Amino acid sequence: MSEPLVVAALGRRCPLPVIMLAKLAAGQPPGTRIEVLADDPAAAVDIPAWCRMRGHTFISTDGHRHTVELRQ
Repeated sequence: MSEPLVVAALGRRCPLPVIMLAKLAAGQPPGTRIEVLADDPAAAVDIPAWCRMRGHTFISTDGHRHTVELRQ
């Protein structure tokens, strides 16, 4: 498995982490993993919600690291 792509959104407030995630995800192949580094508490809710709305898989939250996998 290749290294995940990273969205560096530390210090950014809602909705910027999700907007940055969506921008990076656009055009990426299925199966791509993306780690969003975000310290806004809303990111822990917003990122899984974005995954559900877009059909992607939310993998985990570990501190300020939120991992998603783009749909197959």
